Amino acid sequence: MKSFSELISLAKAKGPRRVVLVGSEDREGVKALKFAFDEGIAMPVFVGDEERTNEILEEEGLKGEVMSASSPEEACEKGIRLVNSGYADIVLKGLVKTSTLLKAVLNKEWGLRSGKILSHIAALEVPAIDRIVFVTDGGMVIRPDLPTKISIIENAVSFLISLGYEKPKVALVAAVETVNEDMPETLEAAVISKMGQRGQIIDCEIDGPLGIDNAISSFAAEIKKVCGPVAGRADLLVVPDIASGNFLGKSAVYFAGGKIAGLILGASAPIVIVSRADSSPSKLASIALASYSLGER
Repeated sequence: MKSFSELISLAKAKGPRRVVLVGSEDREGVKALKFAFDEGIAMPVFVGDEERTNEILEEEGLKGEVMSASSPEEACEKGIRLVNSGYADIVLKGLVKTSTLLKAVLNKEWGLRSGKILSHIAALEVPAIDRIVFVTDGGMVIRPDLPTKISIIENAVSFLISLGYEKPKVALVAAVETVNEDMPETLEAAVISKMGQRGQIIDCEIDGPLGIDNAISSFAAEIKKVCGPVAGRADLLVVPDIASGNFLGKSAVYFAGGKIAGLILGASAPIVIVSRADSSPSKLASIALASYSLGER
């Protein structure tokens, strides 16, 4: 996948998905849905403060089904139940705390549990790179241990396959591309890489440790004599911890003029959490990413 424009076109071709905005008295969330509605990607449903939501909808020039909720907890429950029942397809976080929303997602009775860990994936479109590059996990798991990191990789690989990648190229990134016993993330990367070689991690090409330069740039990989099917061609960067992933994503935007989209994976439906600071194209791309990943109707 080369660009967000391509992603939006692909999502549009598959038709709109019903997206529920949880905590709908949120102007930024309404704006994000308006972009998606105008592109033919989303059919909006709003759950939250009914009076305030209707005011915002009128001001923003958008119409949709509005369901009243008297508290953030009630909004989360109603919204998640809509997705659990199959009425809606995608969750979009509005004016509710992330912790409150995720508590509802994980409810054993009516939530969206799938048995998988919840993890975050970001999609980066940067002018200097000829393709979209994905990053995980810069938004959910703070310091994953080895088993957790493997689960994060499995979530991300499954997601990329849902987008049409036949065998995603996965780079376990670190500060250096050699194993260094003083850098635990390089040891972990080497172990995971070996697991991939032995078929313990499937459906992807995986290698590491790799520096971020020789993971995404074939020129850097050639200069540093880093070989392999992933070097210089990575689709997915697996970062050591949440801090490095967060810095990487925001650096792509603020230092390199890029765009970012993101989702929470591991639930039985995509969960979109957009930042108030995200640009309009980024918000639209996040919803398009969720919509396209759901495949054919």
